[in-house]
Amino acid sequence: MVRRFIAYLLIVALISVNFSRLFIYAGFELNRNYIATKLCENRNKPWLHCNGKCYFIKKIKQAQEKEKNDERQSQKNLFQEALFAQKPDVKFYSQVLQVMQVPTHRIALPNVDLPIFLPPQLG
Repeated sequence: MVRRFIAYLLIVALISVNFSRLFIYAGFELNRNYIATKLCENRNKPWLHCNGKCYFIKKIKQAQEKEKNDERQSQKNLFQEALFAQKPDVKFYSQVLQVMQVPTHRIALPNVDLPIFLPPQLG
């Protein structure tokens, strides 16, 4: 029972990461009046008809920056440094490094003097 609950919780957590913009939009829609009256940067300029959209756009940009930073951090974690304790032993095999001679005889093509085909003239 506990394992099933943990599995469902992890699935929901993984899916919710992809819907962060949806959660931001839902929070904006639910708190539109509060945001427009208290948090909006243009609340003193009613002729702009912002109604909190500036705050919404700022939050979307913050979420995008956070996603980019998380992606960069995860890419940094993918790179790992390797340290070899022993010096690698490199051997060169002379059989592989032999110079191969190109054959000197040439293939002679048949010398045929045939007229070049010309299509019939129209007209």
